[in-house]
Amino acid sequence: MESKKIGVVDLFCGIGGLSHGMFLNGFDILSGYDIDSTCEYAFEKNNKSKFYARNIKEVNGTDISSAYKKDQIKVLAGCAPCQPFSSYSFKIKEKDQNKYDLLYEFGRLVKESKPDIITMENVVQILSFKQKPVLEDFKNTLIDLGYHVSINKVFCPDYGIPQRRTRIVLLASRFGEIEIIPKTHSKDNYITVRQAIGNLPRIEAGEVDRNDKFHRSRNLNEINLKRIKATPEGGSWKDWPEALLLECHKRDSGKSFGSVYGRMKWDEPSPTMTTLCIGLGNGRFGHPEQDRAISLREAAILQSFPNNYSFFENEDTISLARASRYIGNAVPPKLGDVIAKSIKVHLEFYGKV
Repeated sequence: MESKKIGVVDLFCGIGGLSHGMFLNGFDILSGYDIDSTCEYAFEKNNKSKFYARNIKEVNGTDISSAYKKDQIKVLAGCAPCQPFSSYSFKIKEKDQNKYDLLYEFGRLVKESKPDIITMENVVQILSFKQKPVLEDFKNTLIDLGYHVSINKVFCPDYGIPQRRTRIVLLASRFGEIEIIPKTHSKDNYITVRQAIGNLPRIEAGEVDRNDKFHRSRNLNEINLKRIKATPEGGSWKDWPEALLLECHKRDSGKSFGSVYGRMKWDEPSPTMTTLCIGLGNGRFGHPEQDRAISLREAAILQSFPNNYSFFENEDTISLARASRYIGNAVPPKLGDVIAKSIKVHLEFYGKV
């Protein structure tokens, strides 16, 4: 199949995780839009594409439609920022109401550009979001426009991603029914942390591997170094002696956060990577064995980024905070691969390519 016949415009593209999975399947990544201008280098470099630093509310259908080449299958992809729908947001009162509207903006651009295929990824909590029925409204918008829609709950280890990440993947087509491809893995052969990162060189907290500048970890102060040393594989702060506990852990309100300061388990998939995934106190992000949090390279691998993915033009000036945000915000490229393969199967079935 000549996949260059499939053109992709990626909304909320970030550094291009979703696009890269499609790129590796031969799709023509035409352009990406994101409000974060610092994502430009990584998106363009890795996907041979054009990045536009624009608020999606200022983009119109002509901007989208003009990117597609003659006779291409038109794919409009995107991952509307998920923070308003995340489990963390359910626990806080102050939320950015404007972000609820981004999926409606996605729907507006579908109406204005009329793509052939649409895909959208988001957190699973969007299914039960109470403030606004944003997903249902988006689905109904597509159905009213004549699209066939499927909403798929995806557990990433089922597709070879070494991370216990669950996401909603919406697929829609104007050609006919469209579904995600069958699972490629089961609990018996999930890719584990050991398989994913177990062969990387040992580094200390705060150290940079001399052969891979992205294999670097945050430094730990003296008390946190004692804490990680007191944490067994798969354990957390609950395994510490009293002297190492934080005051919040001694209160009932803090006891529900059982995974913070935790170590991963070697022989299971990792927890979900977040924008704070290289911070020891932000979740179960401790290395299973070494006395540190995971490195940027390890986080990228667990997100299924290939080792040749270029995140910064100059790796001598890597920002740990920015790199962690890039990785945590991204759609795993392997999930983009699954979506691309699902689109290919669909188009072949309907004789479109």
